[in-house]
Amino acid sequence: MAVESKDLFVEVPGGQVFVRQWTADRSSGVPIILLHDSLGSVEQWRSFPEALATATSRNVIAYDRLGFGRSTLRTSPAEAGFIDEEAQIYLPAIVAALGLSHYVLFGHSVGGGMALVAAAISGSHCAAVITESAQAFVEERTLSGIRDAKNAFESEDQFSKLTKWHGERASWVLAAWSEVWLAPAFRGWSLDPYLGKVRSPVLALHGDSDEFGSCEFPRRITQGVHGLARMEILSPCGHVPHREREGDVLGLVQRFLVENGIA
Repeated sequence: MAVESKDLFVEVPGGQVFVRQWTADRSSGVPIILLHDSLGSVEQWRSFPEALATATSRNVIAYDRLGFGRSTLRTSPAEAGFIDEEAQIYLPAIVAALGLSHYVLFGHSVGGGMALVAAAISGSHCAAVITESAQAFVEERTLSGIRDAKNAFESEDQFSKLTKWHGERASWVLAAWSEVWLAPAFRGWSLDPYLGKVRSPVLALHGDSDEFGSCEFPRRITQGVHGLARMEILSPCGHVPHREREGDVLGLVQRFLVENGIA
């Protein structure tokens, strides 16, 4: 199945976000919107969006959050409410610009938290949510992983990996992740205020060896949401299942959408 991609920029409060859409032959049904992780970007999804479009016969959309990738540079420090902000301000602006009435949200890592918050506030517009390695609260394993990564990025070689994807935005991107999550004021954060408001079906994917969070995260998510929910633990697998176990992730997503009648 052939897949074509199209790039565009969308105006949002504070600048422009870079958006890429993948369209498969004979694609139909509700499109899937990808929400990237704390250091991520459209390009860092690599081959997965095209594979997802092919496996599900749906349009797939990904975007660089403001300050990331090819989107407008941000200079002011990220704030503790950045997850709610994405769900309440930026994602709705993109959805409106693309003229989408319904969509499936697929969020990796913190993008999974954003997807659940967005589902909680968007009502029936969100047909389903797939979280992958999503944090549900602040766990010591998460903080330890962030500290280790922050220390590693002090190496010029390691930091160059960030600049490859984010250019001059790289320092802001790293600080937006590490400084917020490691701040004492953020220790009380969780998805609990939103989970009970999620009515759409939820698939929570998690690696058994995820260095940024235990399987308590998907368990909290699936037990807390109001709608139908399923947890799938991939083994052996770390924090990036769509790269480490792409075939399994594609199969689970396709089956989940079919079983829940997501047209």
